[in-house]
Amino acid sequence: MSTIRILLPQHLRTLAHVKDEVLLEVESSPTIGSVLDALEAKYPALCGTIRDHGTKKRRAFLRYFACENDLSHEPADTPLPRAVVTGKEPFIVLGAIAGG
Repeated sequence: MSTIRILLPQHLRTLAHVKDEVLLEVESSPTIGSVLDALEAKYPALCGTIRDHGTKKRRAFLRYFACENDLSHEPADTPLPRAVVTGKEPFIVLGAIAGG
């Protein structure tokens, strides 16, 4: 079991009623999808906010980062980097900014 640190943008922290980073216990080798599944299971108010309810695809204005790498377009079964799995680095869900 791994403890994953997750950083969420302010609007998602408000929905989840958390102040800082989220700590999640994830079984076996954590992947992007398994971490998001665990996050939505622990904080049901986040269901549909990070990923589409039906397709589980990432919402357009959110990005995923780990160890300074953009994981937004990686498949859900992509394993998280070792530094994230060991808790040294967080998995980051970042709200993108659009406009002009």
